[in-house]
Amino acid sequence: MFSSNPTIGYGDIVLVFISRGNIKPTVVTEDEVINTRYGHFAHNDMVGAVWGTQLAGQGGKGFVHLLRPTPELWTLSLPHRTQIVYTHDSSYIMQRMEVQAGSRVLEAGTGSASFTHAFSRTVADQGHLYTYEFHEPRYLEAKAELEAHGLNNTTITHRDVCAKGFTIDGAGFLNADAVFLDLPSPWDAITQLDPVMAADKKINICCFSPCIEQVDRTVKALQEHGWTKIEMVEVNNRRWEARREMVKDVSDVVKRLKNIHQRKQQGIESLRELKAEQEALASETESSPTPEATPQPKRAKKEKVVEYNPFGKGLRVREGDEGYQWEQVTRVEPEIKTHTSYLTFAVKIPWGKQTKEEANEVAKPEESKPEETKEEPVAQE
Repeated sequence: MFSSNPTIGYGDIVLVFISRGNIKPTVVTEDEVINTRYGHFAHNDMVGAVWGTQLAGQGGKGFVHLLRPTPELWTLSLPHRTQIVYTHDSSYIMQRMEVQAGSRVLEAGTGSASFTHAFSRTVADQGHLYTYEFHEPRYLEAKAELEAHGLNNTTITHRDVCAKGFTIDGAGFLNADAVFLDLPSPWDAITQLDPVMAADKKINICCFSPCIEQVDRTVKALQEHGWTKIEMVEVNNRRWEARREMVKDVSDVVKRLKNIHQRKQQGIESLRELKAEQEALASETESSPTPEATPQPKRAKKEKVVEYNPFGKGLRVREGDEGYQWEQVTRVEPEIKTHTSYLTFAVKIPWGKQTKEEANEVAKPEESKPEETKEEPVAQE
């Protein structure tokens, strides 16, 4: 996938890391220039640089990093044509579906091809990915991207799998190991899977649905077509942080309350003194014939006493400052912006050489025969 050379060359796709929320995919072209708020960056200066190099802008205004593309970074920088599958979902899906090198995977709903890149890297050259997109403009854009990125183990097809199935002319029996459906109506695609799945090995499936009504219809379709171990999962990402928090003791609380009460009493007494001084000054002003000439007494400024606050309120207390007791705690972000959808997993068990009807007959419990009752002679009087 992408370039495997240790250094950057002309024609390589470089992810120019401008900031955490701004990663720009760039094809290195001779004499081209990238213009950003941090300066101008010439493509010619990128050639020969090692992946991950920090490139300074012309004029010394700033810098960018030149990153080698990976499925995770491509997910953050790709042009969105549809809603995409992010890394926290895609990694969990591949683990649950047991996708590995050599797997043969069907993906219905290529969209922006975010998950397509992750699938392609995982199945490697020993496996193969068949991806389908029914919208022709999106199909053409995705096909051009996959070819430019060198995903030779991926076959993209323009087709509505819900109506026409998964069979590809000239590709032979697809022999799928895993199926991923990111469609508005996955229950219609489930009915088309039998011709492309082997009957002698386990098949894993995952349906990616944004609403619970789609999950309900999908589960019913899976049950009707012999899928088992059906389970719905929702992956919620949360960011945890470790920090130190001040320990608060009951004795400190009592001391703090006494301090507040004392300051309150001092404030009341100060107000009383000020009111008495104002009343005395007013009476002197009324008795004086020239009130303008009467000098006004100045109150002495009291020095502000900083009382000890056991909780650091009103003071600049840094985390971990001496004089306070601290303990290690962990906190989670109350909310994180992420894309949420329901993942419905199921498994198709191998039927071997038996047909489904024969296997169902074998699986049926034997009917219990009624026990024979012996007639006992009736005692005669």
